Amino acid sequence: MAKEVAGGGVFSQARAPEALSAWYAAHLGIEAQDGGALVFSGAESAGMTVFAHFSEDTPYFGHGQQKVMVNFRVDDLDLLLEQLDEAGVEIEPKLENFDYGRFAWIRDLEGNRVELWEPLRAE
Repeated sequence: MAKEVAGGGVFSQARAPEALSAWYAAHLGIEAQDGGALVFSGAESAGMTVFAHFSEDTPYFGHGQQKVMVNFRVDDLDLLLEQLDEAGVEIEPKLENFDYGRFAWIRDLEGNRVELWEPLRAE
């Protein structure tokens, strides 16, 4: 059977697409291509990608009319949160730990809730 092998992309609408792409490039280190597309490539991007559906009344995406939330795998959640805090990025105070990793949430330039995930390292 043919099957999905990795996420191909996440697409969303934005009030200021170029500014939002620049924000992600500056604060999360995602390479911005010509035209503003953000690209994950190379060995560092390997790993699990989740595509999940939530009910329309879920509080998981935060407040407002947000219909999509992006989850980014990160290599050092504590250090990244320090860097984001120093840059003035809105960080939610809640952190969660599970047997498959640690999670935190931030708000991007347009107020969208973004999930950061540091998977547990194999020992």
